[in-house]
Amino acid sequence: MDTLICLVIQIRLTLHKPIVMSKKNTKYIFVTGGVTSSLGKGIVSASLGLLLKSRGFNVTIQKLDPYINIDPGTLNPYEHGECYVTEDGAETDLDLGHYERFLDSATSQNNNVTTGKIYQTVIEKERKGDFLGKTVQVIPHITNEIKRRIKILAKQNYDIIITEIGGTVGDIESLPYIESVRQLKWELGENNSMVIHLTLLPYLAASGELKTKPSQHSVRQLMESGIQADVLVCRTEHKIPKEQRAKLAQFCNVALENVIECKDLETIYEVPIYLQKQDFDDVVLKELDLKNDKEADLKDWKNFLKRYRNPKKSVEIGLVGKYVSLQDSYKSIAEAFIHAGADLETEVRIRWIYSGELTEENAEETFAGLDGMLIAPGFGDRGIEGKITAAKYARENKIPLLGICLGMQIMTIEFARNVLGYKKANSVEFDTGTPEPVISLMEEQKNVVHKGGTMRLGAWKCALKPNTALMEIYGSRNIFERHRHRYEFNSEYKEEFERNGLLPSGLNPETGLVETLELKDHPFYIGVQYHPEYKSTVATPHPLFEALIKAASQNRRP
Repeated sequence: MDTLICLVIQIRLTLHKPIVMSKKNTKYIFVTGGVTSSLGKGIVSASLGLLLKSRGFNVTIQKLDPYINIDPGTLNPYEHGECYVTEDGAETDLDLGHYERFLDSATSQNNNVTTGKIYQTVIEKERKGDFLGKTVQVIPHITNEIKRRIKILAKQNYDIIITEIGGTVGDIESLPYIESVRQLKWELGENNSMVIHLTLLPYLAASGELKTKPSQHSVRQLMESGIQADVLVCRTEHKIPKEQRAKLAQFCNVALENVIECKDLETIYEVPIYLQKQDFDDVVLKELDLKNDKEADLKDWKNFLKRYRNPKKSVEIGLVGKYVSLQDSYKSIAEAFIHAGADLETEVRIRWIYSGELTEENAEETFAGLDGMLIAPGFGDRGIEGKITAAKYARENKIPLLGICLGMQIMTIEFARNVLGYKKANSVEFDTGTPEPVISLMEEQKNVVHKGGTMRLGAWKCALKPNTALMEIYGSRNIFERHRHRYEFNSEYKEEFERNGLLPSGLNPETGLVETLELKDHPFYIGVQYHPEYKSTVATPHPLFEALIKAASQNRRP
C-alpha cells in the first residue's frame, strides 16, 4: 500500500511539475471576458500595458484566439476584421495592432496563438512519436502546449506578460485556455499571476439602473472552471454607483478597490488615462506583489490627446475600398490617420467609399469636396474597376492620393490603360489572359498551392532613389516596411513607366521588386507595395500618412 501511495504521489508531481521561472521571475496577467464579446479586452490589455511600461516595466501582450484557423490570413475581413502583420511576417489578430500602437514596440509570431496552431503542433508531435504511444488528450497534451506558448515570451526576459484570451467565459472553444490558466496560476505560485475579468454592466432604461447580475453569473462561471477573478473591469455606459460597486465586490469575491469602471469614451486613446485615475496600475502591481514607486508618466500621451481634441484645421480623405461596411477591415489605416492628424494638429475626417458602386458617371459627385484620397489594400476582383476610376480621377484632378499594396497595383493598371494606351492592361490576379500583365505573380509564388501564410510577409528592405518625393518624406535612403502580397509590379514595364512620368522610386535591393511609384508633376500621387499603416503608433506616426495629410491640407478648397 505504501508503495502504491508513493507511486501516486510521484505521478501527480510529474503531471503537475512547477514551471521553472525565468531569471527575472516574470509575472503573468490573464485577461478574460464575460457576458458578451467585443467588450474591448484588447484595448484594456493595451492600456494596462502602457501604464505598466510608463512605470518602468518591460511589458508585452499576447492574444490567445480560440478559433481553429491557423491564423486570420485566410479569414474574410467582414467576419474577422483586419489581418495585422508583424515584423517577422506573422499574420495575426487585429488586437496586436492595438498592442503595438499603445506600447510603441513590435510584436512577433509568438504574440498571437490560435487553437489551430496548438492542435497542429500537438498532432505533428504525435505523428513523430514524441508522445511515445500515449493517448493524446486535451488534458494534459493540449493544455501543456497552451502553457508552453504562454511562457515562451518569458525567454525574452519581460517583467510582465499580459495574455488576452479571446471569446467569452463559457464558450466551448475557450475551455482549454481557461483550464490552462487555472493550471498556470497553481504552478506559478502566489503573487506571480493574476486574472482580470472584463464584463458588461447593461443599463436598463425602463428602470434607469445598471444591472450587475450578468456580471455575477459570468464570474460564477469562471469560478466553476477553478479560477477566481482578482480584478473586475466593468464596461458601462454610465458611472457605477457606490452601492452597485460594493455589490459587485461582495458577490464576485473581489476587493472594492479592485472593481474598475470602464465607461464608453470618445476615443480608445482616453482609456489609459481613465483607468489610471482609478489606480488600475497600482491595483495590478499590488496583486502581483511588485514594488514600484515610479508614477506612470503619460505626459506625451496626454499631449497627443490634447492635439487630437483641439485640431487647428481639418481635411477630408476619401478611403476607397470594398470592405467599408466593416471599418475594422481597415483598422490600422484609420488609426494611422489619427496618429498623423494629431501630430499635425489636423482633424482627419474619413469618407468611406465603396469601390463596388463607383463608376465614371458618379465619380464627380462621389469625390466632391475631398481634399485627398487613399486606395485601400485587398484581394479579389470585386470593386476593382471602381478603384481604377478613383485612381484616374485623382491623377487627372491633381487630388493627393496614396495607394497601399493593391492600391499601388491599381494605380499601375490605370496608368497603363489611360496614359500608355494599353487598354486591356490588368493584373493576372484578375485576368490571367491579359495581353499586358503590368501586375504579375511573384516568381516564388508560382508553385504555391496552400494559401495560408505563404505570401510575401513581414519587413523587407526598400532602397529609395535620391531626389524623389519618398526620399524626402522618409529622410532616409533605406527603409524597412511590412508586406502582405502575392503579386508585384511587372519590371518589364519599368522603363516605359518611368519615361512617361510614373517613377519606380523604391526597389528591393536583392530582388529588384518595385516597392514604390510616384507621379511627376502632381502634388502627391504615391503608391507603395507595402503596408505603412502597420508601423504607425501614437508615439511615432508614419511619415507617409503625415505627408498625405499635409498635401491634402494644401489642396483644401475654400
